[in-house]
Amino acid sequence: MRIDEKIMVPINDLDQGMFIQTEDISKPVLLFLHGGPGQPMIAMCEKFPTGLDKLFTVCWWEQRGSGISYDSKMNKNLINVQQLIDDTLAVTVYLRKRFKKDKIYLMGHSWGSVLGILTVQQNPFVFEAYMGIGQVTNQDLSERLGYEYMCTAFEKLDDKKNLRKLKKYELVEGKPIPNSYLMTRTKSMTKLGVGVMHNKISMFEISKIILGTKRYTMVEKVKYLKGMKLSMDILFDEVTNKDYMIAVPKLEIPVYIFQGKYDYQVSYQLAKKYAKKIHAPLVGFYTFLESAHSPCFEEPSKMIRIIETDVLNKQTTLADSI
Repeated sequence: MRIDEKIMVPINDLDQGMFIQTEDISKPVLLFLHGGPGQPMIAMCEKFPTGLDKLFTVCWWEQRGSGISYDSKMNKNLINVQQLIDDTLAVTVYLRKRFKKDKIYLMGHSWGSVLGILTVQQNPFVFEAYMGIGQVTNQDLSERLGYEYMCTAFEKLDDKKNLRKLKKYELVEGKPIPNSYLMTRTKSMTKLGVGVMHNKISMFEISKIILGTKRYTMVEKVKYLKGMKLSMDILFDEVTNKDYMIAVPKLEIPVYIFQGKYDYQVSYQLAKKYAKKIHAPLVGFYTFLESAHSPCFEEPSKMIRIIETDVLNKQTTLADSI
C-alpha cells in the first residue's frame, strides 16, 4: 500500500510533525534527520527526488522547533541536543510500533548527521544501520578549512570583491562564528560550487522551493522561517564546538558515509578521516564526484544504488578504498 501523509504525533511533551512516504508499507523503515539546524527538506524532494520512498517507508520528521513542529508557546529551553536525541528515540519507538519493525534505518544530513551518531551511540539496538550525508565531525575546524579554501580560490580567480568580503572576518579556533559571516560564507560557497549543492543553486532559489511547496500552509511557512532562525540561534554554537571524532569514536551498528567531493560546508576530508577512525561492525565511505553538501539531492541514483547493493545487504562492496 502506498502512503504519502502529513501528520502530527505527540513526541515527548510536544506535538511534532512528520511526512511519511512509501510506495509499499512492507518496505524497511527509514527515519531521515534533517540538517540546519532547523531546516526540514521535504520540499526539496519535490524538486530533487531522492528515490528513498521506493526502497523504504520514509519518515521526514520535522524536529522540535523546526518546520511544522515549531510552536511559539513551546519551552525553548528544551531545544537542546540531548532533548533532540530523546525525541529521535521517541519517533523511532512510534515508527517501530506503527510499522511493526524490530529495527529501523537512520539517515542524517548535515546537522542531522550529528543527531544521528549521538542517537545511535546512546541506543544502537533499535537501528539496522546508520547513513550520514555531509557527515559533521569537527565543525569548528571544518569552518576554518572552508574559509582558507575560499580565500585561496578567490585569490586564484582574482576575485577581489568576494575576497574582500571574506577578509572582513577572522575565524579563531573555539570562538563563536558570527551570523553575518555565515551569510557571507553561504554566498561565497555557492559561487564556488562547494556549498549546499555543486551546481551553484543559491539559498534564494532553495528558499523559493521551500516556500513555494503546497505541502505547507502559509502559516506553516511562517513557522518554518521562525523555526530555522530559532534553531540556528540556539544549537549552532553547541554543535560547532565539539569534536565528534573524539566524542563518538565507536558505533555498534554498520556505518555508511555519503560525502560530496566538493563539500566545504562540511569538510569532505574530515568526514573521510572520521570514516577511517571510527570503530563499527562495518564502515563504508562513498565519494560523490558531482556533489557538494547534498549528494542525496545531487546524485540520488548513485545513492540508491549504494543503498540497494551495500546498506540493505550489510556490506561495503561499492565503498571507496580508504
